[in-house]
Amino acid sequence: MATVPILTDEAAGPEARAVFDDIRARRGTDYVNDFWRALANDPALLRATWERLGQVMGPGALDPLVKEMIYIAVSVTNGCSYCAHSHTAAAKARGMTPEMHGELMAVIAMAAQTNALATALQIDPDARFRV
Repeated sequence: MATVPILTDEAAGPEARAVFDDIRARRGTDYVNDFWRALANDPALLRATWERLGQVMGPGALDPLVKEMIYIAVSVTNGCSYCAHSHTAAAKARGMTPEMHGELMAVIAMAAQTNALATALQIDPDARFRV
């Protein structure tokens, strides 16, 4: 359960509604998800987060599907169920297949295991790996 109200369009102030309208326009949908509706309790934070997300997830050197898959990996690692589900849906919409998703989960699990071992053993990075 959220710690803040999930604001409807009617309950959100004009600043938040303007961001909701931008979300709808950029995504080509009528749906504004609950993450944004929760952030609408702080319209300045809502706007800043939406703008930053647009910059980071927008066009760049990385393919949009790759960005979504990285987002999934970080979300799973951080234990954010909401973000893992949201970005899995976004990755599927961008072409992630069930096979790709399965392989991604295997990579995340393998990295978690080897990260834990390297951390437990306190192994310093090899000189050739330091950049």
